[in-house]
Amino acid sequence: MNLSDSRTAGQPAALPLARLSAAEAVFNAVRQDIESERLVVGSKLSSEATLSQQYGVSRSVIREALRSCTALGLTVTKTGKGTFVVANKVANDLTLGQYSARDLTEARPHIEVPAAGLAAERRSDEELETLRHIVAAMTTETDPESWVALDSSFHAAIARASGNKVFASVVADIRGALAHQSETLNMVADRQHASDLEHQEILAAIEAGAADAASKAMAHHLHAVGVALDSILNNN
Repeated sequence: MNLSDSRTAGQPAALPLARLSAAEAVFNAVRQDIESERLVVGSKLSSEATLSQQYGVSRSVIREALRSCTALGLTVTKTGKGTFVVANKVANDLTLGQYSARDLTEARPHIEVPAAGLAAERRSDEELETLRHIVAAMTTETDPESWVALDSSFHAAIARASGNKVFASVVADIRGALAHQSETLNMVADRQHASDLEHQEILAAIEAGAADAASKAMAHHLHAVGVALDSILNNN
């Protein structure tokens, strides 16, 4: 199979595929093979190099796709041994490093909503400029890995701007899990554009010094993330 069999079919062969579309195409193809049991539980996937040749994409694109398969509980990658199918349907929760999606969904509103409100009241000019730079970069970023890094940076910067060291420390600790979650949501639920708009609303409220609006904008964003997670876990 090659990428012309995916949802990217119909694009002129001479045009390079965007990395996000390519990663989605590989992810969808591998997921379909697993859920249809063409790849049975216990079987080993081809190596990254082989998959890269098979789909005509870089190994970094293959890694993105496989990380999402692992996050959905479909595969497990064992260092030095390869990636193995462990389930043929999506798990009840996503695995995001040392935390789960449920862990994040339950905890983040208690940390990031008040942090956004405090950031609106306490942020320095330098911190505000950092947030502006991150949001501006996200709206034009086409590389999915770079966008995910900016996303986690945005949330960490808000926590720091809150002036509360506990909030800043907690968000810094969960940054890796947030990145895994964003990557999977972008690939499975196409969340990137919606997140950009939600981040702009949060930034506007912090910029205006409107604590209540900033808290509400962050709460809206986290709710939307939760809805997207539910759609993955309950409708697949």
